[in-house]
Amino acid sequence: MIEAKSLSYRYSKGSPYALKDVSFSFDRGEICALLGPNGAGKSTILKTIIGLLRPLSGGVYFDGEEITRMRARRRARRIAYIPQHIDFGSLSVYDTVLLGRLPYFGVGASSSDRRIVDETIRDLKLEALALKPVNELSGGEKQKVAIARALAQAPELLVFDEPTSNLDIANELVLLRLIKRLTKEKGIAVIIAIHDLNLALELADRFVFLRKGRLIASDGKESVTAEIIDRVFAVTSRIVAVEDRKIILFGGSGK
Repeated sequence: MIEAKSLSYRYSKGSPYALKDVSFSFDRGEICALLGPNGAGKSTILKTIIGLLRPLSGGVYFDGEEITRMRARRRARRIAYIPQHIDFGSLSVYDTVLLGRLPYFGVGASSSDRRIVDETIRDLKLEALALKPVNELSGGEKQKVAIARALAQAPELLVFDEPTSNLDIANELVLLRLIKRLTKEKGIAVIIAIHDLNLALELADRFVFLRKGRLIASDGKESVTAEIIDRVFAVTSRIVAVEDRKIILFGGSGK
């Protein structure tokens, strides 16, 4: 289980809190969506989880172990991060995915490391691209390579920061379905900051709503209501059911 307990952080003394007393949890095999407007605290939570920030109080725990107190190598073996913007330069797809094995390297990549890379490339159907430079790929292909590199780490937790922000609709759907499939098949936990509420409804099992660093709601799909959306995003909305799926329809500006 991944738990944030009374998590608080601010970037400088005297500045407003980026996070204030935020608590939530989710399990392996679940996707947790962080939702809120810009400045809500989503990126601060992700930076705390991957060890870039140490909270002023509270903490994030992985099976009871505080993540920020893990040694960097141990954290890199358990947690993989897929950033919003990806630049792998002129490395080939194969070599980029191999970088995911760095936390396990001795003097270099072992035969076991290369076997895992081969399996990961096959699993994500990247064989035809394996020798191509990543900087020659499309946006959707680059995102798949980033996920492959992360999976090569054999992580227990995947951390995504707005993974669909630079993709067209077709690639958004392909990527989100891939994330959902891998989460269930591999039994890993996923936390994702995402701006599109309807995509979040399609993807996630748990929802954490934030506004100005404060937790507004945290639960399953039942927590996604028009009232919460209005409170968090200051927009009017209504939720309709279409073929047993929730769809959010947005109205005019609210408060």
